[in-house]
Amino acid sequence: MSREGVTPQSEDFSAWYNELVVRAQLVDRGPVRGTMVIRPYGYRIWELIQADLDGRIKEAGHENACFPMFIPESYLKREAEHVEGFAPELAVVTVAGGKELEEPLIVRPTSETVIGEYMAKWIESHRDLPLLLNQWANVVRWEMRPRMFLRTTEFLWQEGHTAHVDEDDAMRETMWALDAYAGVARELAAIPVVEGEKTPGERFAGAVRTYTIEGMMRDGRALQSGTSHYLGTNFAKAFEIQYQDEEGRLTLAHTTSWGMSTRMIGGVIMTHGDDKGLVLPPRLAPYQVVIVPIGRDELAERTGAAARELGAELKRAGIRVHVDDKRPQLRPGFKFNDWEMRGVPIRLELGPRDLEAGVATLARRLPTVEGQGKETIRLDQAAARLPGILEEFQEFLLRRAEAFRDEHTRTVDSWEAFAEQVSGGWALAFHCGRTECEDEIKADTAATPRCVPLEAPEESGGCIRCDRPSAYGKRVLFGRAY
Repeated sequence: MSREGVTPQSEDFSAWYNELVVRAQLVDRGPVRGTMVIRPYGYRIWELIQADLDGRIKEAGHENACFPMFIPESYLKREAEHVEGFAPELAVVTVAGGKELEEPLIVRPTSETVIGEYMAKWIESHRDLPLLLNQWANVVRWEMRPRMFLRTTEFLWQEGHTAHVDEDDAMRETMWALDAYAGVARELAAIPVVEGEKTPGERFAGAVRTYTIEGMMRDGRALQSGTSHYLGTNFAKAFEIQYQDEEGRLTLAHTTSWGMSTRMIGGVIMTHGDDKGLVLPPRLAPYQVVIVPIGRDELAERTGAAARELGAELKRAGIRVHVDDKRPQLRPGFKFNDWEMRGVPIRLELGPRDLEAGVATLARRLPTVEGQGKETIRLDQAAARLPGILEEFQEFLLRRAEAFRDEHTRTVDSWEAFAEQVSGGWALAFHCGRTECEDEIKADTAATPRCVPLEAPEESGGCIRCDRPSAYGKRVLFGRAY
């Protein structure tokens, strides 16, 4: 591995990101344009996200299932708005087994259609509702401008699909999913997301209402990190998802869908990373602590044995730990830089003098207190103290990200102030709600309405672009987005 660092964020944030995901051993580029190979270090981050979210999903009563990745083209065509919205991104199979297929197959871009087909078969009575399904899968959406984790032709995600007796029950589900995603973002990824509803122009194709969590990256742009959709009876009509109510009448079910993907890893990178590389929240770090033994020859054997013994003790304490004792050809300084690049929260350096004193030198990936540098920690106290130090680091990253977001978010009432603000942050402004107005704003500033924040105060005024009355009774969050 080269000793060279990455392009500074201030010089070229995009180059910084593209270099970092490779240098930190998260991904490699796939053999087909727009695809990615997720390396073990990157996949472990996804596994930690997956485990937490899957626990929340199951605790709420959902069951995991698996549906085919090949979907008959006719399924998508049943919901006109849905197929129109996805048409530019579809990958279509027309030949298989050496023969042209009678009906083209769509490689799964999302599963509302195929799951809707089976919901219609499985639901008969109101007693079958709610039907709460979830799927962990890969999907394909053909990308013209790919970027690892953020926009790739193939990516991993979970997609929840549920059916309910009425709108109220379906909306409770929609908001539950949104809250679950916000919990993963804040509690695991230390990303202080804003929860809100999408404007009509930004809704999921075929949805009645779409909700989102939006995170601010360190270049001031927004990242849509999870979405939850109330689909009304749109898909129920298309696929005849109906049930017999208590009076014996056939009634259309109300459905929802919601998803979070490997894009969340990109959010972690861009929310916390710096010019030295990744900065990983401890709850998502593959290795929360790395121990680097220092010394040569006989001294290396002594410090290596002590490092392995310490590592075993930390592992018993529930800490994800790695002992870097398999690369004797590399100098300690190289290893320090390597683990900084890979974002490990805590590094413990264990040299001969440390061992004699019964201590290790502790280095945080970022100082949680101004002026804080390296410190020593007693070896016999490490297992007891490190969980608290890791938790302190997790909380610090969330506070730091909140402060950054708040510093780069402004309430604006003039077009000039709006245009200036969205060039490097978020703007809260009134909006008429017209898609034509959104298109003009995007053409002039590259900014889009990210959401109508759920917690924004009620107020009204003239649209920031056309001065027509605001449509939402509160300000809309605008920003440039990934």
